[in-house]
Amino acid sequence: MVLAIIIGCEIGFWVLLALGFTTRYLLGRRRLGMALLAAVPLLDVVLLAASVADMRGGAVATTQHGLAAAYLAYSVVFGRGTVAWADARFAHRFAGGPPPWRPPSGGRARARYEWKVWLRIVLAYGICCALLFGLIALVGDPSRTGELGAFMGGLAKVPLVAVLWPLSYTLFPKRERPPEDPPAGKPPEDSPAAKPL
Repeated sequence: MVLAIIIGCEIGFWVLLALGFTTRYLLGRRRLGMALLAAVPLLDVVLLAASVADMRGGAVATTQHGLAAAYLAYSVVFGRGTVAWADARFAHRFAGGPPPWRPPSGGRARARYEWKVWLRIVLAYGICCALLFGLIALVGDPSRTGELGAFMGGLAKVPLVAVLWPLSYTLFPKRERPPEDPPAGKPPEDSPAAKPL
């Protein structure tokens, strides 16, 4: 059941984005478009409620419950930035908006950008673990929640592998784009470099 809800929430995320941007930019209904985009976090509430209800109903934890926590953590940390990323591209493609912001091409600026993204990955991992520890405490039955601890251990590989990107840009910096290219500029407020959520 939980896996089906995760898949439904993921599909719903992209459907709400597409409907929100289409309504906002192509149909000119800005308020309705914003309302559709504002409904995206409701999917996280649905997923959280389903996971808690499933475990409280006597289910034995599986990888699916761990994935639900990881999905929620990603949404908290990267959701708003993902919406801003898609918005900038949709506005540029269909509404004559400016070219979307791009991360710095190299040098120290790119290394700083990569470290910020990595810190957001670590934050998402921390939130996922907090959710899983909360679920373990809520259930209060180690025989039913053992899989959640194993999931946390396995998921720890993500930030460990992801640190290779900022390390590579720090130790072996790429050259920056030639001067004729537009400057990297400042990231939008909602981009992963500016905050990840």
